[in-house]
Amino acid sequence: MKKLLLIVLTVLLVVACKKQKPSPEGPTDVRIRNLTTLALHDVTIDIDTIVNYGVINAKTTTAYVRFPKAYPMVKMTAKIDIDGSPVTFTSENIDYNYMHYMGRMKITYEVFIPNMDTKLLVINVVPEEAIFLDQE
Repeated sequence: MKKLLLIVLTVLLVVACKKQKPSPEGPTDVRIRNLTTLALHDVTIDIDTIVNYGVINAKTTTAYVRFPKAYPMVKMTAKIDIDGSPVTFTSENIDYNYMHYMGRMKITYEVFIPNMDTKLLVINVVPEEAIFLDQE
């Protein structure tokens, strides 16, 4: 009887202590840094989920927002007030198929506008630090 109890307890211990495999995709904490001298309004990024960051003033950085996964490039739109009317600026179209994930880390998308006439947002990703999640 003691041997049976010992075997049952050992099996339960092994099954209960099995760790889940970590997900390679994320989560990823994402923030945006506005490198322009203009306020960006209605800033929206689309990483399989659309998130609106609102207004990002010139030379400021937002708080982090957690995404299930993120990529080294991102689809972004923003409105800039030019002569009293909002003008929409966008990043290049991004195809996330076959693109590598950033993984479990904090990143910053830095936004700048090289030429106001093209209405193009140029975005660089800055990896910052790893996110360590408790495994239960």
